[in-house]
Amino acid sequence: MRGLSATNSEFPVTSNNAPIGIIGTGLMGTACARRLLAAGHAVTGYDVDAARSRALIALGGRAAPSIAELARQCRAVVIAVFNTDQVEAALEAPEGLLASRPAGLPPLAAICVSTCDPDRITALAQRLPAARVQFIEMPVSGTSEQTARGEALGLVGGDPAAADAVRDVLDALCPRRHHLGAAGNGGRAKLAINLILGINRAALAEGLVFAERMGLDPGRLLAVARDSAAYSQIMDIKGRKMVDGDFTPHGKIAQTLKDFALMLEQAQRLHQQLPLAATYADIVAGCMANGEAELDNAAVIREIRRRHS
Repeated sequence: MRGLSATNSEFPVTSNNAPIGIIGTGLMGTACARRLLAAGHAVTGYDVDAARSRALIALGGRAAPSIAELARQCRAVVIAVFNTDQVEAALEAPEGLLASRPAGLPPLAAICVSTCDPDRITALAQRLPAARVQFIEMPVSGTSEQTARGEALGLVGGDPAAADAVRDVLDALCPRRHHLGAAGNGGRAKLAINLILGINRAALAEGLVFAERMGLDPGRLLAVARDSAAYSQIMDIKGRKMVDGDFTPHGKIAQTLKDFALMLEQAQRLHQQLPLAATYADIVAGCMANGEAELDNAAVIREIRRRHS
């Protein structure tokens, strides 16, 4: 029957109780799934990694065999993939959301939480026919752990009416958010914020290593720094991980390098030097060269320790 999903959902796609899809159930996609499930939404996810699909099922979601299945059964789909290429493919590939959305259904809301090339996102939003797919950009400022707790900030770009139509979904994902105008502006804000965060991480790691080399206990120094004029939230989020050497990922080294490469590409187009961003990208590249791609980005402290004179 038209409007019913192939997974035998009891709700038609036009219902507010229809499933919310997720493409990519890694760290951020799983955090989004947790938020949606906690808010009472049915969640159906797709990931090329079968283990991630099984983990989603264990949380209470469903696994779809393809992106096309999400296009047929969901009223909104959260895109939580690694990079811009994957976002474009999820939407525009022959088996992607646009091609697979059945005629006669309302437009599908595609909510992109990935950090992407903002210029390409602007172009993508302009290419998508709004009568078929309504694109909402909302990269998230915060770790996957902060997102799961509802503490992350959503950086929204795109048509305000399209965002308002899925307000219940956005409220579940990010209770705090700012609308920054046209699609692409959310990503531009995310890159600028991530630049500040990355440099703060590097400064904290370097300060802890410096204290350690001078004979101070880094854990005690962290406590003092939190009470000093140097305080930043990064001390709360990453400080203990650095001190304890706990690099269980909440935001991976590989993702950080991808984001900083995007920043430096944007800066080159704008003829603007970003000397601190370039230095941090070099530090993260050192982590990558030492096999630390899948570790939390707090692992930059390892690379700083390795840099002896």
